[in-house]
Amino acid sequence: MAHTLAARYSQAIHPFHAVLVAGGMVLFLGATLSDLAYAATYHVQWTNFGSWLIPGALLLTGLALLFTLADLIRVHRRAAGIGAYAVVLVITWILGFINALVHARDAWGAMPMGLWLSVITTVLAAAATWLGFSHRHPGVPR
Repeated sequence: MAHTLAARYSQAIHPFHAVLVAGGMVLFLGATLSDLAYAATYHVQWTNFGSWLIPGALLLTGLALLFTLADLIRVHRRAAGIGAYAVVLVITWILGFINALVHARDAWGAMPMGLWLSVITTVLAAAATWLGFSHRHPGVPR
């Protein structure tokens, strides 16, 4: 008698969790691009776009952080490398919050610190997204 094993998809990162992490990265990227546009054109509206995108990214990253904390608490959902993922996500959220405070100033006062913080948070969000999708998942052979 032949037995067929069904391939399981990863349960280490929930699909909604994946959408939150990837969405936060995209919003941080949008804020970086709007800061770069402001640096090139000095149109104040570009910093307004960044000021609007950063809180959205913080919301999505914060919700993803809650998912990560829930995965850290539940032993059967804990995967190898999730600790590093959680640390990068926390640092991303903290620097994103500081970036939101910097962008709350007027356009002239937000630059160049706002641009540098946007670039750093985008790189950290990309690293968190990569770590979230690349760590070894429990119960799934590679």
